[in-house]
Amino acid sequence: MATILLSNPRLSSSFLGQKLSVSDNSKRSAVPGLNCRSLKCAVNTPYEGNVPKFPRIRVWDPYKRLGLSRDASEEEIWGARNFLLDQYAGHERSAESIEAAFEKLLMASFIQRKRTKINLKSRLKKKVEESPPWVKNLLNFVEMPPTVIILRRLFLFSFMAGWSIMNSAESGPAFQVAISLAACIYFLNDKTKSLARAFIIGFGSLVVGWVCGSCLVPMIPSVLVFRTWTLELLTSLVVFVFLFLGCTFLK
Repeated sequence: MATILLSNPRLSSSFLGQKLSVSDNSKRSAVPGLNCRSLKCAVNTPYEGNVPKFPRIRVWDPYKRLGLSRDASEEEIWGARNFLLDQYAGHERSAESIEAAFEKLLMASFIQRKRTKINLKSRLKKKVEESPPWVKNLLNFVEMPPTVIILRRLFLFSFMAGWSIMNSAESGPAFQVAISLAACIYFLNDKTKSLARAFIIGFGSLVVGWVCGSCLVPMIPSVLVFRTWTLELLTSLVVFVFLFLGCTFLK
């Protein structure tokens, strides 16, 4: 075969040319086939896979979008939002639509609560303005201090009450009541800048508290009171309450 090819160069060249053309055609035909398959795969691949899509994305009403009624509570709104986000977590547009509806409802709830507070304040103010003159004069002696001051003084008088209870078996609460009275006068003097007024309000709170305690304590059933708690101790607890109210809320 080799001798024939060497003796007949035309045959060898034609044979080689035919072989090269066949291999070249096979390469050309192979490349378009690969491109078609890749294009076919890209076209047939669905957008975002088989992730479920939220069916109410284009619903304008946020209540209907989340599947809630108009009188839904804030807890129900939170529950619907969390449930829908878990169900459509893989679809970005669905999650955005759910979050947008949730934010609208949350903002509407906040505005409604704010309006309710404003209406409550206006109603209370109107009630005070329509009240009798003696009520207005009584309210002129009352003020509302900051919450920090209320908590600090509440802690002080609660500590005095607890101290009196712990030492009830050893001694009476006279020492704790004296310290509480001094603290009450100090707070009132710091607020009113009048030592005489502070003494009057402080001693008045002490006397009123002691009288009220003496009248109320005997009415308490003995079952609700520990055996070690004496009448003096229970009356002093009432005094601590009146001293706290006097130095905190009275002008």
